[in-house]
Amino acid sequence: MATGSALASAGADGIRHEAFLYRGDVGFLSATRDFVLAGLAADEDVLVVLPPQRTAQLRATLGRAVKRVEFLDLDEIGRNPARLLPAWREFVERGLTSGRSMRGVGEPVRPERSAPELRECLLHEALLNEAFVGPPSWRLRCVYEAPALDPDTAEGVWRTHPVVVDGGFARASTRWRGEQAWADPFAERLPDLGPPAAELAFGPADLGLVRAAVTHAARGEGLDSDRVDDLELAVHEVATNSVRHGGGRGTVRFWSAAGDLVCEVTDAGLVTDRLAGRRRPDLELGGGRGLWLANQLCDLVQLRSSAAGTVVRMHMAGGRG
Repeated sequence: MATGSALASAGADGIRHEAFLYRGDVGFLSATRDFVLAGLAADEDVLVVLPPQRTAQLRATLGRAVKRVEFLDLDEIGRNPARLLPAWREFVERGLTSGRSMRGVGEPVRPERSAPELRECLLHEALLNEAFVGPPSWRLRCVYEAPALDPDTAEGVWRTHPVVVDGGFARASTRWRGEQAWADPFAERLPDLGPPAAELAFGPADLGLVRAAVTHAARGEGLDSDRVDDLELAVHEVATNSVRHGGGRGTVRFWSAAGDLVCEVTDAGLVTDRLAGRRRPDLELGGGRGLWLANQLCDLVQLRSSAAGTVVRMHMAGGRG
């Protein structure tokens, strides 16, 4: 496999972020097995974040070396792609503390992902470049099953990775957009979901009404009591952010879309931190926890912000049927 100057262009002072386009089971193992073994041979810490089927395939080929690899279940932590970046951050921080080199393998995009999930996967890939722009140096290989990619996702892979391995050769992406790769999607408009099933404008005195509206909508979608409570807390925290930082007022809307209950909070504020909600908050400082909690509690969270205002769209899979 030719890497050479293409990998060097990824930068030695932060993340060396590459995409590997594979085809079939043999291609998957080509993308992962030797990469993992090379890291172990160099005495690096290795973290693998894959869906269970792919994890089983890789583990079966590693022999005794499998004991030295850390695995996380993508299906468990990654339906909401915003939860992936904190997992990588914790891995890198552990390596930095111990003074060890690191590399990782991930597969955020799967064929069964919904369109909103695919959008957030690409935003996640873009934000990785910002989150790890400085030291320490480490490598992350994101593997993609090329035949399963729709055209928009395939284009997004080339835009969010400075290096792409395709056909066994690594090359610098001519479509790599640097800072624009994460600035553009953060400010994009989310798709129109049509007229909402319910809508409520709120101010500082109306947060109880917001919680009641969430409970009513969630029970109507058949969510169990724990998930009703989770969504109520998530929307409450985001609405509280609107009151505190979004001009004192906001609007919450509800839709039933593709089997999900979607709760959207909009306000007139501007979020300038594109990593908001993807850093574990310091509980001693208070604040900074609203978006983090929403990401931990919901199946998917979409945050977009621009001069026109801020939109936080929270998805929970419905329980009916």
